[in-house]
Amino acid sequence: MPDPTGSPPPPGPPPPGSWPPPGPQSATGPHRPQQPTVALPVIGPRTPPTAPRRRFASTLTTRAVLVTCAVALVSVLVTALVAVPLAARGAERRDQAALAAQARLAADVLRVRPARQRDNAGDRLIRQLRQQEIDVYVIRAGQVDRPGLPRQVVTRVSTGRDVSGRRLVNGERALVEGRALPAGDGVVLTRATSNGPWRQVLLSLWLPLLAGLAAGVAAGLLLARRLARPIRTAATAAARLRAGDRAVRVPVEPPDEVADLAYALNGLAAALSTSEGRQREFLLSVSHELRTPLTAIRGYAEALADGVIDADGVPDTGRTMLAEAEHLDRLVSDLLSLARLEAADFPLEPVQVDLARLAAEAERTWSDRCAALGVAFRVEVPPGPVPAYTDPGRIRQVLDGLLENALRVVPPGAPVVLAARPAGADPAAGGIVEVRDGGPGFTDDDLAVAFERGALHQRYRGVRKVGSGLGLALAAGLVRRLGGDIAAGHAPEGGAAFTVRLPGDPYLTRTRG
Repeated sequence: MPDPTGSPPPPGPPPPGSWPPPGPQSATGPHRPQQPTVALPVIGPRTPPTAPRRRFASTLTTRAVLVTCAVALVSVLVTALVAVPLAARGAERRDQAALAAQARLAADVLRVRPARQRDNAGDRLIRQLRQQEIDVYVIRAGQVDRPGLPRQVVTRVSTGRDVSGRRLVNGERALVEGRALPAGDGVVLTRATSNGPWRQVLLSLWLPLLAGLAAGVAAGLLLARRLARPIRTAATAAARLRAGDRAVRVPVEPPDEVADLAYALNGLAAALSTSEGRQREFLLSVSHELRTPLTAIRGYAEALADGVIDADGVPDTGRTMLAEAEHLDRLVSDLLSLARLEAADFPLEPVQVDLARLAAEAERTWSDRCAALGVAFRVEVPPGPVPAYTDPGRIRQVLDGLLENALRVVPPGAPVVLAARPAGADPAAGGIVEVRDGGPGFTDDDLAVAFERGALHQRYRGVRKVGSGLGLALAAGLVRRLGGDIAAGHAPEGGAAFTVRLPGDPYLTRTRG
């Protein structure tokens, strides 16, 4: 399976203090090296954080009740502000109309002839009106019978014109209805305006206010229960997800916002389940890859310690152990690089690079290795430079890993091609490098998961030569950090093709990296 593992380090003894450390001396035999321990992610539920204490006004139910009560209170107050003046003015209009009717009656009575009958009937009417808190002013020949009535009212009535409205009578606002009689006579009825209608309406306001508050509480409770139920269901589902239950699902129900929340939680549960499944497969693959060189190193070390290998076989044994240690070191380096790829301090030093020259430098390294295995190595570059803005060390690491992959699976006689070309006529478009081979290649299904950690390793382990399953993921991560794109496809040579597109503009590298 194609899978880059990075450039191999130069051979040599490990530096002092390097891993693995020497193991303890056995009580029953010579020194035995301990199997190293690699820190791996732990999959499983974690201790949930302590939930904060809920305050009274922090729950949705309480807030919904408070909001609905406030809305009901505001509605009642607004209604009162509009309705009370209207009711008061309506009451005043009714009082004015009643006073006008009584003024007409009084004028009719005072028109009665002879005078004796008029005076008797007028006296009785005046007494009745005063019992109703209505003051009666009689005007005879332009003179009012008692003070208190405004002079303009007296003048208007004595000149034969009626009066209707509100005036100041004895220093108080009052309803006034005046009717003119012949010969400068007239009658004026007044009734003091009071706050009766306003007071009556205001006193009756407490009942609708209480009813509005009660309705607000009831509506708030119903609304809060309706709103809080899907939220509580989502919170319960989230708690089960946190506890490790990936089979939990939230029912999708209206309104749209609640349905969106349910879709999001269900998608999260599915994504977590898929991610953890891939992570388990990846950890199994990594543990297998770690165990393989460790088993070889331990076996040869035990053979050397027990004296099974003679003096002539020690150099070959040492070289084998060194090769396995280098393989183990590359695997651990890939793991560390993958872990650091998303860190903000991941070291990158992008500069202007000629990809054609980079391919020529790689040819000097890889042509001999390919020739030793009977594989034809070919470099395809244009006559001119292929400019790109990238980190030469990192992109060389990507190319070495891809070439290592190809060399692992390509049979003798099949080609391995390293090509470079501009991405467009404009130098700012960047450049493209390709690694193609004549090996077994990929299926269409393989292309979709080619850069996922351990996906192809799990698929082809035991079927054909495979690597650790980390190299392609590392290459894809490096290219993305460099602001480029990487794609897997089918090569014209019959095997796999990896195409790396790199930017030519420093701005693209900064924004995409």
